[in-house]
Amino acid sequence: MPADDVTLAAVVRTSLRAAADPAIAPGQQAYMKSAMPFLGVRNPEVRRLTRALVRELGIREPAVLVAAARELWDDATHREERYAAAVLLGLRPLKGDLTLVPFHEHVARTGAWWDHVDEAAHRIADLHDVHPEETAAIVLRWSTDDFLWVRRLAILSQLGRKDRVDRDLLTTVIEPNLADPDFFIRKAIGWSLREVARLHPDWVRAYADGHDLSPLSRREALKHL
Repeated sequence: MPADDVTLAAVVRTSLRAAADPAIAPGQQAYMKSAMPFLGVRNPEVRRLTRALVRELGIREPAVLVAAARELWDDATHREERYAAAVLLGLRPLKGDLTLVPFHEHVARTGAWWDHVDEAAHRIADLHDVHPEETAAIVLRWSTDDFLWVRRLAILSQLGRKDRVDRDLLTTVIEPNLADPDFFIRKAIGWSLREVARLHPDWVRAYADGHDLSPLSRREALKHL
């Protein structure tokens, strides 16, 4: 049984390579427009494999999981290693851990693409539930960051919260980004509003009518209304 984080990271890497199908790797890389190559492991299998290894090895210590995630992320040679790091960060022992905020921000800044940032957004959603005031302050700061992927992380940070979404906070983080021409920011605004529309359709209609949303954001926000 592995006794430390280095061994856990090594076991994950070995298992990913054993599960790889090199024939699909070029297509994965092309789809993600990724400079980093793929091994050829589909994301559902990365999640299944990583969780199964942690369970089989009986690893529950937060420090071990975090250190392994850092190694997998920072030393990654293939994108699936970063996906595995994200899986570790989402495991129960680490959910709602405020000390991991710098790591989540690091993921957004160094990952700098929608797959990594959107996964990190779920970790910030966990933080909203456990540390609402502190997390609100963090995403408010992120919402005006110079780096678009950090701003996207702020906008999407309440994904999956359903009836727990803080709509006032959401509109506040959207506000400084309404005029941003970037596709990924406009898409994030629409997506975040579309999520709210599932429970509060009239509120989203009123918001869309009262704000100068881009055509993309408006279309996404009202997609199912």
